[in-house]
Amino acid sequence: MLLVRIVLPVLISLKAEETGTRTETRTRIETVIRTRIEIVIEIKRRMRSIFCCFLALVLFASCDSNIIKSEYRTLEDGVWNKDNVLEFSLSEMDTVTEHDIFINVRNDNTFPYSNLFIIAALTTPEGEVTKDTLEYAMSLPDGTWLGKGNGSIKESKLWYKENIVFSTSGVYTIEVSQAMRKNGNVSGIINLEGITDVGIEVTKSTP
Repeated sequence: MLLVRIVLPVLISLKAEETGTRTETRTRIETVIRTRIEIVIEIKRRMRSIFCCFLALVLFASCDSNIIKSEYRTLEDGVWNKDNVLEFSLSEMDTVTEHDIFINVRNDNTFPYSNLFIIAALTTPEGEVTKDTLEYAMSLPDGTWLGKGNGSIKESKLWYKENIVFSTSGVYTIEVSQAMRKNGNVSGIINLEGITDVGIEVTKSTP
């Protein structure tokens, strides 16, 4: 159908002309048809490109709309002291919808370990505290960082709570501290190097 729409107007136009040889006429027909086909192909290519860009923007906006809260704390000189408890507050949370909570960690190349131990405590408006000791892998056995990022800073999005419902209105508090220890060292590592920022991210749970 598309080919008919391209060729028919050309044939009608050229048939009305009485000058020129058959060879010239055939050449002109082939040239015009080829040009029109190339134009149609280019238009389709551009429309497909525009559609893909539009779809990507829709998906990106959809992902962003799930984020309820995102907040970071920057650690001075990239050092996380064991007594430095980072506190984050959540207020006016939906008391029906399920949420996921992540702990986001940014590290640089000075971080000397392949894993990270964290103590996280969630306090409800009633004062109930749930404390967890969490271990996260930060690199592969060959030393390749698992976090995302093109430069020297890598960001890791670490699961903390899944499908949690903030059933009570009020302020929830999340406290995060590092719990790294060397083998045989009971007191743990006082100053953990290589962690530049620590944050939390709360999103709506997705099916």
